[in-house]
Amino acid sequence: MSGHPSQTETARKPAGRGIPAPHARTAAQVAADLGGDVEAGLAVPEAAARLERSGPNTLPAAPRRGPAVRFLLQFHSPLIYVLLVSAAITALLGDHVDAAVILGVVIVNAIVGFVQESRAENALAALVAMTQINATVVREGTSRVVSSTELVPGDLVALEAGGKVPADLRVVHADDLQVDESALTGESAPVSKNPSVAAAEAVLADRHNMAYSGTLVTRGGGTGIVTATGAATELGLIHHLVGEATAVQTPLTRKIARFSKLVTVAILGLAALTFLIGVLRGQPATEMLTAAVALAVGAIPEGLPAVVTITLAFGVARMVRRNAIIRRLPAVETLGSTTVICTDKTGTLTENRMTVTTVAAGGHLLEVTGTGYGPDGQLLLAGQPVDVDVHPALRATLVAGLACNDAHIVPEDDEWKLVGDPTEGALVTSATKAGIDTVPARAKTLPFASERQYMATLHEDGIVYVKGSVERVLDLCDTQLDAHGASRPLDHPAVTELTGALGRQGLRVLAFARSEPTAGADLNALPRLTLLGLQAMHDPPRPAAADAVHACQTAGIQVKMITGDHAETAAAIGTRIGLQGEVMTGPDITACSDADLPDAAERTAVFARVSPEQKLRLVRALQSRSHVIAMTGDGVNDAPALKQADIGVAMGRGGTEVAKESADMILTDDDFASIEAAVEEGRGVFDNLVKFIVWALPANIGLGLVLVAAIVIGGELPILPVQVLWLNMTAILVLGLPFALEPHDDDIMHRPPRDPSLPLITRPLMARILLVSALLLAGAFGLFHWEQDHGASLAEARTIVVNVFAVTLLTYLFNCLSMHRPMLWKAVRRNPWVGAGALALIAIQLLYTYAPVMNDLFRSAPIDAGAWARITAMAVLAYALVELAKRLTRPTRS
Repeated sequence: MSGHPSQTETARKPAGRGIPAPHARTAAQVAADLGGDVEAGLAVPEAAARLERSGPNTLPAAPRRGPAVRFLLQFHSPLIYVLLVSAAITALLGDHVDAAVILGVVIVNAIVGFVQESRAENALAALVAMTQINATVVREGTSRVVSSTELVPGDLVALEAGGKVPADLRVVHADDLQVDESALTGESAPVSKNPSVAAAEAVLADRHNMAYSGTLVTRGGGTGIVTATGAATELGLIHHLVGEATAVQTPLTRKIARFSKLVTVAILGLAALTFLIGVLRGQPATEMLTAAVALAVGAIPEGLPAVVTITLAFGVARMVRRNAIIRRLPAVETLGSTTVICTDKTGTLTENRMTVTTVAAGGHLLEVTGTGYGPDGQLLLAGQPVDVDVHPALRATLVAGLACNDAHIVPEDDEWKLVGDPTEGALVTSATKAGIDTVPARAKTLPFASERQYMATLHEDGIVYVKGSVERVLDLCDTQLDAHGASRPLDHPAVTELTGALGRQGLRVLAFARSEPTAGADLNALPRLTLLGLQAMHDPPRPAAADAVHACQTAGIQVKMITGDHAETAAAIGTRIGLQGEVMTGPDITACSDADLPDAAERTAVFARVSPEQKLRLVRALQSRSHVIAMTGDGVNDAPALKQADIGVAMGRGGTEVAKESADMILTDDDFASIEAAVEEGRGVFDNLVKFIVWALPANIGLGLVLVAAIVIGGELPILPVQVLWLNMTAILVLGLPFALEPHDDDIMHRPPRDPSLPLITRPLMARILLVSALLLAGAFGLFHWEQDHGASLAEARTIVVNVFAVTLLTYLFNCLSMHRPMLWKAVRRNPWVGAGALALIAIQLLYTYAPVMNDLFRSAPIDAGAWARITAMAVLAYALVELAKRLTRPTRS
């Protein structure tokens, strides 16, 4: 790689590595250093010996966790540990029903987590599959077809159009050889290869004499010496980086993990304290153990994992309808917390389809409309459609582009598919838009070669057509066509100036010329030519990309384009979609120290000529500044960064399998604009989770306070462990479900991202939680003793306590559907599940109170209408006090 080697490169010394920097040596030197031969290849015994030493040309398989291990890991949580210990203590005390209920809750939670969160880590397997192909190798002067797994450093390999490169190769011979490296480097156009020596500091995308494993030969052929196999190839380095990149915790999982640890410590401390207080007051130790278990079970929010999972799952379902598939549930919420989107250019912000946008001919500059390879589009002059038959120079330029061409456009599945080189496909399309689809039959072809910089074809009418780089074609011309189709002297400076202007727009410019009809023309000794015109093309931005980038910026999200393409092209695309400023290149990143890179990455919006290691380094630099990173991409080169990012987003249609398997989310329409919808859904999910937690926590805290108060004063427990579980797994779930289906607030995409450093529950929300917890303590504990003082049995008083919690949670639900505004009947109108949940809770609590089987199982008892009136009055009072507190603390509108 360019510059100083990274620590990853320095540390990697796999067996399949041949020699360092083969691109900076001649092919003969590389062959000599590797003990090979540029004509005869290796001897068969020597190849077998090397295979024994270096191992097969494959990527190492990744170790995988089996389903049993993944299921057991669902129990790896401090809160679950407390519940398991509580179940064990309850069983030892002889209360097997309560123990079974507690254990059942734990198992149900584990099953839900296993089903929803289990994902296959197939990125490395996909990389291995990419490399398992056949290869044509020359050994002892004879060509033979072998499995690519049998290749070794020093082998001489033949390449041909349509085949995959089987290993890293130093090109020995190239015959119009072009390789599509877009999946590896991000370079949108195929790269011409030739055996000449490259600069030692050349970056991966600029090594014109190297062909890399996993890339595709699009044109021509050639031979090359194998310089690296297996894990030592550039593809192997990406494999290593994917394995090295850690799947970081999402903001939600980080916050819930921190919250779980805090709650666990608090519960254990409080349970131990209550046990100690009770024993010191002379209470039997067994009763105090039961009380401590009840406290632990009551304070643990058992329903939280299930409702979080359900809320995320509903978010996933909504996102599928908006062209996004979530592979891992917490990724939904992560999108809502995203502060930076790092996006690839080719195939993500752009269509990955070369398109001619401008034709210069006969002194006119014409616009070509339409994108992709379809025939829809027009040629416009000053905004008006033109007839090519009255513009002879324009027609000749388009005919030359079609004549000097090996590509074909074919219809397939209601789309136009390219067969051949993308640049030539763009030329076919521009001619088709003008109604030109046939040219005289071809008699001879001189294929494009990087040293010539042009392609020439001789046709049956005796005309030679040439296409190539502007500079080279101008050298072959003396004249040019004017607007009337007549030849006049070539205006070399004007053409050069126009070419520069088009190039500064990020366009790739080709020139077209022809000869006069000549019998028996020799393509290796061309006559002087006439310049016909220029065609300028680019890989166009997706239609909705600019609006999507603007929407993300309005929502306070930084968008950064990271590509392997040239700086000029990246800058031009960036300008079109709203990403301004200086471009930072791969060499710039290499030269930047680890201490300075985070600041530079923060300031820069466009990065060009970036290698896979540098992409990974940029993501880590931004994460070091506490950013939540969403990384989008579609190529093999994106896979390590996709995995390292807080959320990786791959393209479903044009993306490689490696990128898809490394990602957390896949866009089914490959449209960057779908990310805006995904961010909106993510923010909505996070809002709904916060609303649920603010609503659910007072029940757990209130239950704990009620039990502590009973132990401190030395009375009967107002609620039993099994009754606590009933509340946590019925009322919490039934009333918690509407939060998962709650519509988003109208201003959700007009506010900045949530600060990742903020706690899950802010101070104002914690104050509200404590207020409702205190109200539950006062109401439940007060009514428990009041009812007993007025003749109620212990079972009846405990039943009243359970219903105080259930009905108060019902009225508090309406408080929490909006954090700042009252929302009573409006809540039912906009979310019918609120009304359904309320009716379901009432039915469940009536069953709990009056069904004999429930009375036996949960030790409840029927209560009279007067008790229900007091319960309802308590719940309404709590609702009114919370609404008053919301009004007093409501933020003022600016």
